[in-house]
Amino acid sequence: MASAELQGKYQKLAQEYSKLRAQNQVLKKGVVDEQANSAALKEQLKMKDQSLRKLQQEMDSLTFRNLQLAKRVELLQDELALSEPRGKKNKKSGESSSQLSQEQKSVFDEDLQKKIEENERLHIQFFEADEQHKHVEAELRSRLATLEMEAAQHQAVVDGLTRKYMETIEKLQNDKAKLEVKSQTLEKEAKECRLRTEECQLQLKNLHEDLSGRLEESLSIITEKVPFNDTKYSQYNALNVPLHNRRHQLKMRDIAGQALAFVQDLVTALLNFHTYTEQRIQIFPIDSAIDTISPLNQKFSQYLHENASYVRPLEEGMLHLFESITEDTVTVLETTVKLKTFSEHLTSYICFLRKILPYQLKSLEEECESSLCTSALRARNLELSQDMKKMTAVFEKLQTYIGLLALPSTEPDGLLRTNYGSVLTNVGAALHGFHDVMKDISKHYNQKATIEHELPTATQKLITTNDCILSSVAALTNGAGKIASFFSNNVDYFIASLSYGPKAASDFISPLSAECMLQYKKKAAAYMKALRKPLVESVPYEEALANRRVLLSSTESREGLAQQVQQSLEKISKLEQEKEHWMLEAQLAKIKLEKENQRIADKLRSTSSGQGLGLAQENATRVNAAGREEASAKAVPEPTHSTSLLPDVESREDLIKNHYMARIVELTSQLQLADSKSVHFYAECRALSKRLALAEKSKEALTEEMKVAGQSISRLQDELTTTKRSYEDQLSMMSDHLCSMNETLSKQREEIDTLKMSSKGNSKKNKSR
Repeated sequence: MASAELQGKYQKLAQEYSKLRAQNQVLKKGVVDEQANSAALKEQLKMKDQSLRKLQQEMDSLTFRNLQLAKRVELLQDELALSEPRGKKNKKSGESSSQLSQEQKSVFDEDLQKKIEENERLHIQFFEADEQHKHVEAELRSRLATLEMEAAQHQAVVDGLTRKYMETIEKLQNDKAKLEVKSQTLEKEAKECRLRTEECQLQLKNLHEDLSGRLEESLSIITEKVPFNDTKYSQYNALNVPLHNRRHQLKMRDIAGQALAFVQDLVTALLNFHTYTEQRIQIFPIDSAIDTISPLNQKFSQYLHENASYVRPLEEGMLHLFESITEDTVTVLETTVKLKTFSEHLTSYICFLRKILPYQLKSLEEECESSLCTSALRARNLELSQDMKKMTAVFEKLQTYIGLLALPSTEPDGLLRTNYGSVLTNVGAALHGFHDVMKDISKHYNQKATIEHELPTATQKLITTNDCILSSVAALTNGAGKIASFFSNNVDYFIASLSYGPKAASDFISPLSAECMLQYKKKAAAYMKALRKPLVESVPYEEALANRRVLLSSTESREGLAQQVQQSLEKISKLEQEKEHWMLEAQLAKIKLEKENQRIADKLRSTSSGQGLGLAQENATRVNAAGREEASAKAVPEPTHSTSLLPDVESREDLIKNHYMARIVELTSQLQLADSKSVHFYAECRALSKRLALAEKSKEALTEEMKVAGQSISRLQDELTTTKRSYEDQLSMMSDHLCSMNETLSKQREEIDTLKMSSKGNSKKNKSR
């Protein structure tokens, strides 16, 4: 199918290439014709220029001739003027000469008239030729410009087509090379698939034979040994220990670890959001440092101050749930008892949200009633009120579904197993709803903060607090989006993993049966571990009887015993050599393993991302598997035939094999321990790096605050100096004003005294009268 599509694509490209090639030929022909026309026009223009030069030269020569004739006419006129007075004096004597001069004058006049007419005619011809030449030159220049423009356009089209043609050729060549490489890889894969098919068919045949033999043996054992079938009744079958799925448990633990990280980020963002909301209440719309805030906001601030006691338990509950999922347990809803604790903590947090919601709404209403609140800010506050209600409703919905998921581990009748999938789907929908609500809150709070920053009464403390709230809301939005996408990606796995339990059982009957099953699982694991203990080395019974008969036989001679002792010593020396050889091999394998571990550790140190860590662990597991296979291959020595008193070849091979297997198991456990330590160290380093980043951010924020504080201090100092100067100026003005007032008062007193004196004088005069 892919080859047919590629063939069709190649044919389309070939057709387009042929069309472009035909168009290219036509355009080339047009460009050549235009170039020929341009060359002919250039030749005509050159000829016209030559004719114009000739006419210009003729014009110059005629002008020069006219100047000569004009000078000659002037000379003749001068001679005529000189000859007239002479003619009057010598009229009588020179009648013949006057006649001669008149004839010459008439001749000169006729010659002059002819030259004037010829000059006029030449002027007219020159003017007409000049006008015609200018007209022709203008036409030729305009035509040349249009032709040059058309030639440039044609050249641009030709260049574009050539470029497109070259790009098409290069693309086709690249596609051809890719297709050739792909065809080669497909041929190799086809060969490998054929070989793999043959191997699989051979393995299938062997497995069929092996399984048929095992089936017959199992059927015979079941018919002879099994007294009853306990899978018939679900109550009894729920107590059976299921097959241990280590991969499932490791994946569940990994998923729980990711969920724990997301919940930790969410808890941090919630703590910051509630704390910064409390700080905002203290400074807006009334700053508590200047005036007393309302009793409503005081109560709201008191409740928000208690947010850590409700938010922190969410992280602790998720941590306990993560720690309860181990490799040895069976993780289904019936066995996750710690989910109930997390549900209770979430319920307490929702009670906290319900408690603070009315105060939050009333606080927003109080902001709307403030004189600083504009119409746009009032609209944003109303939108935030609706968003806070939606946020509380989403948390309540999420707690309802999580409480339903916690029922199977405590009350088996509270939730049917058929409803597990729908409940998990609703949890994912609730998480997506939480993400949408947080996006609306972030959007509306951002608009609200922008409007508040533009207010004239906005302080730096309010701006900083709003920025902190916006950062916490952004962190909440990101955390909600991550946990929603994480749950949506794993919801199918959660639903599929619910069938992990006792074989052929529909479900666990009760939490008590699940707990009993886990106890039975531990006992079965301890029993299997006890069975794997190596047996004590001993001499086989048949060989001991044979040796006893040989020792007790009286017919054996001393020489035969000495020969047997010699053979035994040779066998012992040979075994010692083989022992040393295998010890050296074991040391070499240990050195290789240590080098590989050192390389993996160096690689782990050099990488700082989780992907590098995963690759290193995968390499370590591959190296571990390769070392295990190599050690198991080396642990099988060559068989040796002996008839001495020592154990036979099979027992010796088993001893060596058991020794190396025990050593490999020990090295594997050490490697796994090292891997777990490296993962732990990586997690610690990551947490420390996050703390360092947060510390650097806080340091930058503090430096910014310090700069702002320094600027405010300098501004206040400037204001202080200006106010001081203004006060001094006002004091000086007031003192001047007081001086002027004193002067006016003294003048008024003098006037009053004069008036008194005048009034006294008047009274004396009146008395005397």
